[in-house]
Amino acid sequence: MNSSKLKKMWTNIHRRHRNVESYDWWEYLNYAQKFSVSSLFKYGYKIRFVRREEHKSMVVMSLEGNDVTVDEDGFIDTSPDIELRQSI
Repeated sequence: MNSSKLKKMWTNIHRRHRNVESYDWWEYLNYAQKFSVSSLFKYGYKIRFVRREEHKSMVVMSLEGNDVTVDEDGFIDTSPDIELRQSI
């Protein structure tokens, strides 16, 4: 195994064990959102982005192409009615 493959594998392992609280966007979430996001994070969901408007925020997470949102009350919507731009 060459060094670049080993480095990539180690980075992926390290990323999986990173605490959800260590991400920059964590400070933008309220207590209810933090609870829901950390629960989803344990199942493998990743944050796509946090949308902030005025003093409200909505978290968009994804796992294997399935998007979910977490609203201000910490409610997890597994079938959100949102349209996301696809990365190129």
